[in-house]
Amino acid sequence: MGTVLIVYATRSEETKAIADIIGEGIRISGHNADIKRVNEIKGEADLKGYDACIFGSSTYHGEMITSMKQMLFLAERAELAGKPGGSFGSYGWSGEAAGRIFDTMAHIFKMNMVPAGPLMLKAAWVGGGIKAAQEYGKNIAAMILSPA
Repeated sequence: MGTVLIVYATRSEETKAIADIIGEGIRISGHNADIKRVNEIKGEADLKGYDACIFGSSTYHGEMITSMKQMLFLAERAELAGKPGGSFGSYGWSGEAAGRIFDTMAHIFKMNMVPAGPLMLKAAWVGGGIKAAQEYGKNIAAMILSPA
């Protein structure tokens, strides 16, 4: 059984709701999910010891929340290369944050990213969001059992 770290940044709690549902998908798959608000990550040591990492942020004015950007700078030193990873985000008008986080994890951190790409949802409860978020968690959990 593995443990997946899910770190999220939110203003309206919608991204937290998505994080919680991704965590359900991981738990349904028989793994543990450790869900943390971005301000709980104080240093790169807080990112170590996990079998996979998923980072998420809402998009505001085309950007991820500043605290997530700051956490990504810490993550760069956390030796995440080769670990399974994914990203997610909620948005109102555009969803750039999830894609930017995904690209950072793939190209800078050299993580083994989920083939589905980033998960972008307006809200967990809109348009099949609950099912999509659970499936996202299940897909990352499956990567722990069979890394690429």
